[in-house]
Amino acid sequence: MRSHYCGELRASDISADGRQQVILSGWVHRRRDHGGVIFLDLRDREGIVQVVFDPDREQSFTLADACRNEFVVQVHGIVRARPAGTENADMPTGEVEVLGQELVILNKSDTPPFQLDEHQSVGEDVRLKYRYVDLRRPDMAQKLKLRSKVSTFIRNFLDQNGFLDIETPILTRATPEGARDYLVPSRTHEGHFFALPQSPQLFKQLLMVAGMDRYYQIAKCFRDEDLRADRQPEFTQIDIETSFMDEDQIMGLTEQMVVELFRNQLDIDLGEFPRMPYAEAMEKYGSDKPDLRIPLQLVTVGELMQDVEFKVFSGPAKDPNGRVAALKVPGGNSMTRKQIDDYTKFVGIYGARGLAYIKVNNKADLEEGLQSPIVKFLPLEVRAQLLERLQAEDGDLIFFGADSEKIVNEALGALRCKIGEDLELMTCAWAPLWVVDFPMFEATSDGGITAIHHPFTAPSCSPEELAAAPLQGLSRAYDMVLNGTELGGGSIRIHDQSMQAKVFDLLQIDADEQQEKFGFLLDALKFGCPPHGGLAFGLDRLVMLMTDSSSIREVIAFPKTQSASCVMTQAPGVVANKQLRELNIKLREKVTDSQ
Repeated sequence: MRSHYCGELRASDISADGRQQVILSGWVHRRRDHGGVIFLDLRDREGIVQVVFDPDREQSFTLADACRNEFVVQVHGIVRARPAGTENADMPTGEVEVLGQELVILNKSDTPPFQLDEHQSVGEDVRLKYRYVDLRRPDMAQKLKLRSKVSTFIRNFLDQNGFLDIETPILTRATPEGARDYLVPSRTHEGHFFALPQSPQLFKQLLMVAGMDRYYQIAKCFRDEDLRADRQPEFTQIDIETSFMDEDQIMGLTEQMVVELFRNQLDIDLGEFPRMPYAEAMEKYGSDKPDLRIPLQLVTVGELMQDVEFKVFSGPAKDPNGRVAALKVPGGNSMTRKQIDDYTKFVGIYGARGLAYIKVNNKADLEEGLQSPIVKFLPLEVRAQLLERLQAEDGDLIFFGADSEKIVNEALGALRCKIGEDLELMTCAWAPLWVVDFPMFEATSDGGITAIHHPFTAPSCSPEELAAAPLQGLSRAYDMVLNGTELGGGSIRIHDQSMQAKVFDLLQIDADEQQEKFGFLLDALKFGCPPHGGLAFGLDRLVMLMTDSSSIREVIAFPKTQSASCVMTQAPGVVANKQLRELNIKLREKVTDSQ
């Protein structure tokens, strides 16, 4: 029903005799009547081309006059150059137009719920309800086209490097991977449930035991967790696992893949990725995924504050789990009190109880040259040491965070990024890096420990050393970060059964629970498991960054809302009692306030 896509027509399609016939099929993007000549901007997934209908072809002219936005039509016509002075440099097809000779209306359309214009502002709830219309917009079509190209490029790259595309089960069993599982009741096994996979982690490790050597999969994963701009209950993961490669080799290969992807699809050279230890990332940036485009850094000043009268500073400075840190904003003295108050509210989102500051008006005058409600609590010697450590200059503004280490890192780390964006401090367009040397574990509020990544990550020390000081043990994990977004995380896995059992012990997973939940993995490790490791990229996040989108919902064809629902299909929905009985499920009655 077509000879060409609308958006692919160019001046090269104009034949020497001026009779190049084309057949186009698509949607009417816009209809215009200019003094007896009708213009239809015809759109398909490749773009838009202008079609002209003259009144001398009465039948096609009459049909064109009857067309409205989003009618589906077929056009037979001739490609010709636009008249001089009417070219549109903003359109890829702007040098040409099609003289319409025949027009067939294939289907009419009701008035669409919103105009398919890139400048049209439409609420996301409306866009998601009519997603099949929203996806017709050229910018949305381009995002999905790029997503397809990214998937194809990655498949080809991994295929060429000896990886096998192997599918793993969707119906599996619940495993502790840090989020709630989506459960699927079994009709044939009363009282038992499958779980949708949070990742293919255990199966890809078993594929290494099976000798597949290099595996990949573009896999659907499911996590029942609260949503954010970069989270969805179902998401797509580029999953990679390989045997007989260490972390340097895995990082080198996947870095090459991402560098070539950006060069191939966006003509962008990311360059080499620097490596940064986790401890340095947290110390300087308050985050394990720092945005290195922003030059601002956190500076620890706790030891300077231990003996000051200001208990807001001295308390956390003396607390082994506390932190006092400063963030210098060069030239930030021009900030108004309202701006500072707004930033104070912002850090409150992360649990900070306030945001102290000092304006450096004249660093040489420690008595009168520093402007701040808190400066009177700081001895002159502390003021001098503070300015020296921060290398502060006249006109600078210094923010402070003082609380638990976790709150200070999260609050000042987020503030650093917000100020960088607000003041347009970015020093480059793209800033990739690897974050390495993650701790194996972190403490929980109940006095236990939990795995930073997952319990199958190999430590970089012996079982004895790990058992003696679990919170000091480092892992062989690595995260790829780009512009403050974690693109992918991976690690070398535990391939020794005794080490895996030791990690389970430290996580207080007893022998019975180990056997119940992971017996198949522990058994497999006894049968010649090779050294192996891998990495998983978030495809949605990757495409979100490549398209400069604000949310992964912009690059997923049919995403869920923030409440994990689909407003288009009204999912999740109510299930009939008959089906519930077949699954041996009975719903609890809701308890009202009066009850």
